[in-house]
Amino acid sequence: MTVMAVTKFERFFRVVAGLDVDKQDLRRYSDFVNQKIYDLLLRGQATAMANGRDVIEPHDLPITKGLQESIQAFGALDEDIELKVILDHITARPPLHLAIGAETESKLPDIAGGLSVALAQTFKLIDPTVKNPATEDWERAFKIFNLLL
Repeated sequence: MTVMAVTKFERFFRVVAGLDVDKQDLRRYSDFVNQKIYDLLLRGQATAMANGRDVIEPHDLPITKGLQESIQAFGALDEDIELKVILDHITARPPLHLAIGAETESKLPDIAGGLSVALAQTFKLIDPTVKNPATEDWERAFKIFNLLL
């Protein structure tokens, strides 16, 4: 990531949850976002296939009410922080059996942003006093998301 991108992510985590993250955290964060996007796309692929379609559409993705609210919160924050373009660049588009529709593709940065808001807030739910998440904090947060997404 460029220095500008790192600065924006650091600011994002401070604004959302009062967290201080470093470059090692940003590597974990990037891995997290890409894994969860892949998981959502895999479920979306299964839904599209079950409905006899060969393209993954936005309504195929298992977006929960909570994730939708986090996506909306990200939209409000992103007007000031401007992370969407960076998220579009770092969000992997994994190889799948079906094509990702153009509308779905355009929503991936917002979904990644919603996952980011939810992740930052999860750290505070796990430990309201945490300022700089340790490896154990990241692992706990990942386990929670793996149970739910």
